[in-house]
Amino acid sequence: MKTDFLEELKWRRMLHDAMPGTQELLAKGTPVKGYIGFDPTADSLGVGHLVQVMTLLHFQRAGHHPIALVGGATGLVGDPSGKSQERNLLTDEVLQHNLAGIKAQLAKFLDFDSGRASLVNNADWFRELRFLDFIRDVGKHLTVNYMMAKDSVQKRISGEGEGMSFTEFTYQLVQGHDFFHLWKTMGVELQMGGSDQWGNIVTGTELIRRRAQGQAWALTTNLITKADGTKFGKTEAGNVWLSPQRTSPYEFYQFWLNASDADAANWVRIFTLHSKDEVEALEAAHAKDPSARHLQRALANDVTARVHSQADVDFAVKAAEVLFGKATIETLKALSEGQIASIFKDVPQKTLSRDELVKGIPFVELVVTKTGFVESKGAARKLIEQNGLALNKEKVTDPMKVIDASALLSDRYLLLSRGKKDNCLVQVG
Repeated sequence: MKTDFLEELKWRRMLHDAMPGTQELLAKGTPVKGYIGFDPTADSLGVGHLVQVMTLLHFQRAGHHPIALVGGATGLVGDPSGKSQERNLLTDEVLQHNLAGIKAQLAKFLDFDSGRASLVNNADWFRELRFLDFIRDVGKHLTVNYMMAKDSVQKRISGEGEGMSFTEFTYQLVQGHDFFHLWKTMGVELQMGGSDQWGNIVTGTELIRRRAQGQAWALTTNLITKADGTKFGKTEAGNVWLSPQRTSPYEFYQFWLNASDADAANWVRIFTLHSKDEVEALEAAHAKDPSARHLQRALANDVTARVHSQADVDFAVKAAEVLFGKATIETLKALSEGQIASIFKDVPQKTLSRDELVKGIPFVELVVTKTGFVESKGAARKLIEQNGLALNKEKVTDPMKVIDASALLSDRYLLLSRGKKDNCLVQVG
């Protein structure tokens, strides 16, 4: 079922601004072509990019034609918007590697195969464009005064940043030319982006007007912030990426699951495909029983399934059970070596000689002398009396119980636990 694109963005709290006439453009009865650009600064998109990915997806669901522009050319220049320092320029080899990773991720959301969505690379039209042609055909249409007035430029030259190179100063001309090229060759009438991109986007509409007496439109979405004031898409470990090689599906799932109630109420609208009625039902259920974390679970399940897979969601749920004390020995034995390593990536880890384990080690010696998991044998015995120590999630009742290689998980690991959340993974080699 087709949706009203602007109304969809509004109720999802995504819409920031739209140029006058955008509503009429989208209501004309024929599909509109609109695009968003992604600069390949890494070989993966981060969760911060998901707002724009979801914008294109909603555009497609509304019956329009989304175009994802991957900046093979602009990635070599660098966008100054929202930045106080100039970023490092990429080599062509790194750029090509990054482009391939981003294209694969976008294809999970947009229907490129059927032709309902398109993927373009601005290197295709910039590669053969000569500098003199560019400053004659593009640069002459926009005054320096017009370019200097942009917020992204003013912030960098007013003392808030380190200044701005000519390379970054010309970025808005480069992005403006992208819009002009797509308008002229593909009939693209709308450019979208985050609210920090407004200046660059309207530069494109102005270039189209001045250079070809044409008309085009601009739309921006809200920048995502967290209720506690910290930066969205960041954890203590760093950025949260869409790539499983950079952020494991389990860590990805946990990022959404650990959202505050205030953030989850906002993010479930922005990042999931749940309908308005479904979101309101989730909000009502959450208000009735916040401890059940209905919003967070719906958010984590939906986003992780689309970015990764339903199997990864199922594994993330199982991993949480393992980490937080609900798993059985059978659950642990069913995990692969790689799954165990992923689940316990962030818990303390120790190593132990396989030869020692084969000979057999009394449990109290294992947790104290061999691993240091418990500070003393007296403390270990006391914990055992209180049912406070476990091996592979099974309570140990005898401090002198001999542990040997038969206890290994995936023939490599032992899991020591104190209480529900204090774990230590012992790797045997």
